Amino acid sequence: MPEHEVDLRGLEPTRAPSRDEVAGAVEAASVLVRGPVPALAGVLAALNAASRTADVVVSWEPAEDKLSRGLARDLGIGSGGEREMTLFRDDHGGVLLHSGRVEPADDDRRGLLSRRLGAQAHHDDAKVADGMLSRISARPDWRAVDTLRVTVVLQPMRPPRLSRGRALQIACDPARVTRDGVVHPRPVSRWTWYADDRVRWRLAP
Repeated sequence: MPEHEVDLRGLEPTRAPSRDEVAGAVEAASVLVRGPVPALAGVLAALNAASRTADVVVSWEPAEDKLSRGLARDLGIGSGGEREMTLFRDDHGGVLLHSGRVEPADDDRRGLLSRRLGAQAHHDDAKVADGMLSRISARPDWRAVDTLRVTVVLQPMRPPRLSRGRALQIACDPARVTRDGVVHPRPVSRWTWYADDRVRWRLAP
């Protein structure tokens, strides 16, 4: 079966692809994704929904934006052989590749430094937040196994709290979530990111 190409080089780095744009990937044996990080994330989410991450070899031709360059470096695109990679998922059907952020949903930019969010968060068994904070960030550690790096910023200009683990669970006031540069379409009061240790995806760099 020939390689299927998902050409999304025209996709904005802040927009997720539609289901139709990535649908062909689930029927292929191998896929070449061209475009920014959300293009690759969209293909992996579609493969995961179809339970085909273990069957389809994925190659990626990154875009030139900052997020794509950073992820390409982290994944070692262009070097090595085919590898099995951790699938970092959320409880809204998406995947996380580079970085995610939870912050106040208020759009009032005048008080940017003073915007706070009431939240409680656990990173595995450790409580990493309980009260008012500025933001919580999560980033896959591609050099480790099934590991998310989490940063909790209680106040701007103050040292953040750092932790490492497999799963981050957040309950909070209405919040804006940004996943790999794409803003979730509506505020949320609960969110989970986790390294799914039962599922792997196949990367051919």
